[in-house]
Amino acid sequence: MFAGIELHPRLEKGLEKQSISEPTEVQLEVIPEVLNGKDLQVCAETGSGKTLAYLLPIMQKMLMHESPDSATRALVLVPTRELARQVFKEARKLTDFTQLDVGVLTGGEEFKFQAAVLRKNPEILIATPGRLVDHLRRNTAELGDLEFLILDEADRMLDMGFSEDMERIIFKCGTERQSMMLSATLRHEGVGRVARSWLKDPIEITTQRIQDQHGSIRQQRILADDNAHKDRLLAWLLSNETFEKAIIFTNTRAEVQRLSEFLRRHRNGVAMLHGEMTQDERNYVMQGLRDGRRDVLIATDVAGRGLDVEGMDLVINYDLARKGDEYIHRIGRTGRAGREGLAISLIGPREWNLKAAIERYIQQEMEPRTIQSLKAKYTGPKKLKASGKAAGPKKKKGKDIKKALGKKGASLKKKSGPRPSKPASSLMDKEGFAPIKRKKQTD
Repeated sequence: MFAGIELHPRLEKGLEKQSISEPTEVQLEVIPEVLNGKDLQVCAETGSGKTLAYLLPIMQKMLMHESPDSATRALVLVPTRELARQVFKEARKLTDFTQLDVGVLTGGEEFKFQAAVLRKNPEILIATPGRLVDHLRRNTAELGDLEFLILDEADRMLDMGFSEDMERIIFKCGTERQSMMLSATLRHEGVGRVARSWLKDPIEITTQRIQDQHGSIRQQRILADDNAHKDRLLAWLLSNETFEKAIIFTNTRAEVQRLSEFLRRHRNGVAMLHGEMTQDERNYVMQGLRDGRRDVLIATDVAGRGLDVEGMDLVINYDLARKGDEYIHRIGRTGRAGREGLAISLIGPREWNLKAAIERYIQQEMEPRTIQSLKAKYTGPKKLKASGKAAGPKKKKGKDIKKALGKKGASLKKKSGPRPSKPASSLMDKEGFAPIKRKKQTD
């Protein structure tokens, strides 16, 4: 029995090999509803077991009702290559004990190789939206027999501009399907619209309130004057903090490359990851982290989701995330499955308001921290008085002004007589242009 359900013996064997005997909270709630055929909208924290929560029940239903002549029966859409590889890896741990086959489609690989994978007609297909749309245009992918559609990290796919691609894909899917939408965040302006459009009366499952997410992660912030100051703070933290593996987030590819060169002058074991790297380069970097040949990764938000490396216990936000959702996903790389983790954000003068917005979003304040030898001159925004106005003498108006002037006021009255003429250069029309001087006509 798993999650109160007697699973297929081959699935139970797959769980046994992974030493999984007890379901997580999200698995307890999701698996029975999927087996009952319901559409679901699920929100659970990173590392809570969401992947198995949908893989187990759809595999159970496919094993109980075989359909050998069908095309792809289950599609899992994910935003990034890294998450696709992670889901593929989890699926293979289960399908290795069954006759089910699983395929993966992401950018960075040749179409010919992927077309060969599709010709084998895998029951489960894991794909990123852009690459799957390319295959649909080439008529190398068939979704007409689809029974299960899973949108994993749907909010991230919308943020990345995949909305139109997702619509094209769903248009090609079979109408008699069961759909699930999963995310690690609670609020997103597009998620509600997607749920209403693409899901049928979905059941909403939320396993944690936003303020309870990442309760095992200690969140700190350190003030910095500028990027040069941040560089010194970063070098100090990597030299003095105790960690097994660390990930440093920046907002641009150029900053990833600059920091990589900077840190390699101070220590070994530094790797980088960004969206312009090939799939082979990404795989090499990730394998180095898993093998322990590298212990520090500098990355853009391409690593914010789908990166699951054991021992990642320190996250440093060199650049603060632009949105609360992305901040949650970044720090979620540590403190996974209840383990302790530390997330440190370096806050410059232009990031204070963004920090405050993120704190309002997560309903939690970052713990202030100061490194005395590298204390910032910047101490945060200047505080105004309770009234919200700067102190100063009150302006006098009306009769008070006349009274204060007394007899001197008479000398300020307008004098009679013609007004002195202004120089031509100072005369301006209503539009702000000087009038054109015209010469007197002579006979």
